[in-house]
Amino acid sequence: MTRFDTILITGAAGRLGTELRRGLAPLARRLRLTDVAPVADLQPNEEALCFDLADEAATHAACHGVDAIVHFGGVPLERPWEQILNANIRGSYHVYEGARKHGVRRVVYASSVHAIGYHRLEDHIDADAPHRPDGLYGLSKCFTEDLGRLYWDKFGIETAALRIFSSFPEPADRRMLWSWLSFADCIRLVSAALTAPRVGFTLSFGLSDNAVNPVDNRRAGHLGYVAQDNTEAFRAGVEAKFPPPDPKAPAVQRLGGWFVDLGHPDDETAP
Repeated sequence: MTRFDTILITGAAGRLGTELRRGLAPLARRLRLTDVAPVADLQPNEEALCFDLADEAATHAACHGVDAIVHFGGVPLERPWEQILNANIRGSYHVYEGARKHGVRRVVYASSVHAIGYHRLEDHIDADAPHRPDGLYGLSKCFTEDLGRLYWDKFGIETAALRIFSSFPEPADRRMLWSWLSFADCIRLVSAALTAPRVGFTLSFGLSDNAVNPVDNRRAGHLGYVAQDNTEAFRAGVEAKFPPPDPKAPAVQRLGGWFVDLGHPDDETAP
């Protein structure tokens, strides 16, 4: 049953955006898709716009006439500061301003584990734990989480910020045995965030029902998300392929994994 007339999906040409096109189709009469790259294989219920979220006017125009925004656009990994600034920080500000100017009342935002990447696994944090970003990418996620909280407190725009860990077709290494979010569970999480009766400002961790759970997600229980997948079917193959890591390594101890080992991206790109 459709719940919305039009849902805007930013980042619709990306890995998760592509999955959400299929998964969210039953919820809306029309999906408006945006990305900096062309969106392929449009369906009859879809319309596509190609632009950079750093383009304020284009982003605001894309928000006109939509009922909800699923904001998955932006740079998806650690990148030089100017790329992060334009795509993730300016771009997200433009999305929220577009929502405010055009009366959109709910945003579902793809935040990331990298907003809290320096927390240790054994701390078993919940949504009240402070930000501890593990790089510029994570810092941009902290910014947009705080932006969402501001726009709820000041303008009444609801946000569900989903701290996605590792969403891939299947777990690719030992870390993903606990950090994996299946594509199907990602769709379930976003759908729950769109359809929950009340969201306000909510932080939720994006994980499947894996045997090891490093975070406490009870404060997002009102979303109604129930994970149905886990990594046990993949465990034997992953453990046979990858030797046990050093338990003292920062990338093993911290939620952000190998991101904590990265240097400053501007140093790496300097001539």
